[in-house]
Amino acid sequence: MKKTVFGSVAALGLGFAPAAWALDDVTLQLKWVTQAQFAGYYVALENGFYEEEGLNVTIRAGGPDIAPVQVLVGGGADVMVDWLPSALAAREQGAPIVNIAQPFARSGLMLTCWGDVGISTPEDFRGKRIGTWYFGNEIPLLNWLSQLDIPTTGGDDGVEVLRIGFNVDPLLQRQADCVTTMSYNEYWQVIDAGITPDQIVVFNYTDYGVATLEDGLYVLESNLEDEAFVDKMARFVRASMRGWEWAAENVEEAAMIVLEYDDTGAQTEEHQIRMMGEVAKLIEGSNGTLDMDDYERTVATLLGGGSDPVITAAPEGATTTAVTDAAFN
Repeated sequence: MKKTVFGSVAALGLGFAPAAWALDDVTLQLKWVTQAQFAGYYVALENGFYEEEGLNVTIRAGGPDIAPVQVLVGGGADVMVDWLPSALAAREQGAPIVNIAQPFARSGLMLTCWGDVGISTPEDFRGKRIGTWYFGNEIPLLNWLSQLDIPTTGGDDGVEVLRIGFNVDPLLQRQADCVTTMSYNEYWQVIDAGITPDQIVVFNYTDYGVATLEDGLYVLESNLEDEAFVDKMARFVRASMRGWEWAAENVEEAAMIVLEYDDTGAQTEEHQIRMMGEVAKLIEGSNGTLDMDDYERTVATLLGGGSDPVITAAPEGATTTAVTDAAFN
């Protein structure tokens, strides 16, 4: 596994000169560590889909101290995975990033709460402690609380927002009444810890009309002026979506590929297979093209954040169809 590719098999078989099959380099910055959340990219790399598109792709894992936007703006990657709320917030603050594709069609974001602390509706968040991640992941929660007109200053009428690590320990240790979870990851950490579903209450953002688009692909706006770059990204997106389609149809095999690329050894086979199965539900029906109705709904949600909206004006130029049009039309 972990192939090193030097040229397309077809080109080699035809005896083309090296210059004819030299691969274009692409560096992808992930939003988080190597796991099945990003299986499509690892599958495309392992199965040679990028190679067939004339690409030499390097995948950079994320982590708790890595902000993908900073990596992209700093020139450390050609393309990054990020959530639309944090991307739009960063763009309004001056980061010239543009969504070129949207592999994830649905949100997996949830709040998982103890069932014995008196929480049955979102209004019951008042007076409670909610833990969430940062690096832009806090934005959907803060936006929802703002829409509910629930202050984040604590007290009986507000919420105490806790900055937590990317685990569920604060919930299990009763330091938090609720924590942010993903349907494909942290929720199952709660269950694996021995907590039964009837002991918790789960709030899926989609059910409350506050779900926003998650793992999309973003590049620097200035690079889109280069036709060669757009062509390279079109090939990258096309190969990536082949990887996602294969991963969704071959859940166990895709999880095994992910594990091969996990240099930390922190992931387990059972967890990655389960994660891949849940992630497949979020990409179902997507060919990577951004659905503008979903985009506009996300923008409206972020603008409607009460007294503290995520963005203060409808963004301009934050998306383009140039890449997916070139990839699929």
